[in-house]
Amino acid sequence: MSKDFPEGAVMVFGGSGGIGQGVAIEFAKSGTAVAICYRSKQDVAEKTAETIRGYGVKASIHQVDVRDKAQVEAAVAAAAKEHGRVHSMVWGAGPLVPQIHIAEWTQDHYRNAIDVEVFGFFTASQVLIEHFRANGGGSFVHLGSAGHDWWPAMDGLSVAPKAANEALIKGIAKEEGKFEIRANSVLVGVIDAGMFHELTKQGVFDEAWVKETHKLLALKRWGQPEDIGQAAVFFASNRAKYVTGQTISVSGGFGV
Repeated sequence: MSKDFPEGAVMVFGGSGGIGQGVAIEFAKSGTAVAICYRSKQDVAEKTAETIRGYGVKASIHQVDVRDKAQVEAAVAAAAKEHGRVHSMVWGAGPLVPQIHIAEWTQDHYRNAIDVEVFGFFTASQVLIEHFRANGGGSFVHLGSAGHDWWPAMDGLSVAPKAANEALIKGIAKEEGKFEIRANSVLVGVIDAGMFHELTKQGVFDEAWVKETHKLLALKRWGQPEDIGQAAVFFASNRAKYVTGQTISVSGGFGV
């Protein structure tokens, strides 16, 4: 058991994604067990779990579609059985987001984003609030968007749903603090992993986009998954035991 965390595990939703893998590994480095949640990338989840075990802590993987409450309940129960309890949850689940203007969104575009990001987070939060209450408390860490502070044109299908979750984080912090449940958010900038890589391959993020985006950054480089992981570890750990309802932007000074 790490001095920064109680017994049990952190549950990382989206733990097989590019950023999620880095977050999960940073928790392992801090000495706590990790329960990795994935939807389809079992091979990536298994590989990440093996890396985590290399740091001398336990790891488990759990397939779950966050749109299905029964699957979320089953995953939380399995993680609790494997690790004794879940002490923290990191929300990093989400679909690949097309870069298009609001006027071009279809009903299906927005509905899918809301179903996964908003209803998924709400469902996981409700299930884990019950678990945390029964186990003396816990911590929620939401991976939001730096676009919450400065709207990035065409990335709204990511920013808008996450903004709803930012409001829910505040609500959880306010209503559940009496149960020693904390809730905070890491606003994520451009990270050299995951969706950024995929959209670059598709030609969405070309050289012109890179130049224009760098103009918006105080630090003229992309972030790394471990940058997000270290912020998430802080919020979830005992080092932040009197911190709740807060956000930190890990974005290289995006929009400053």
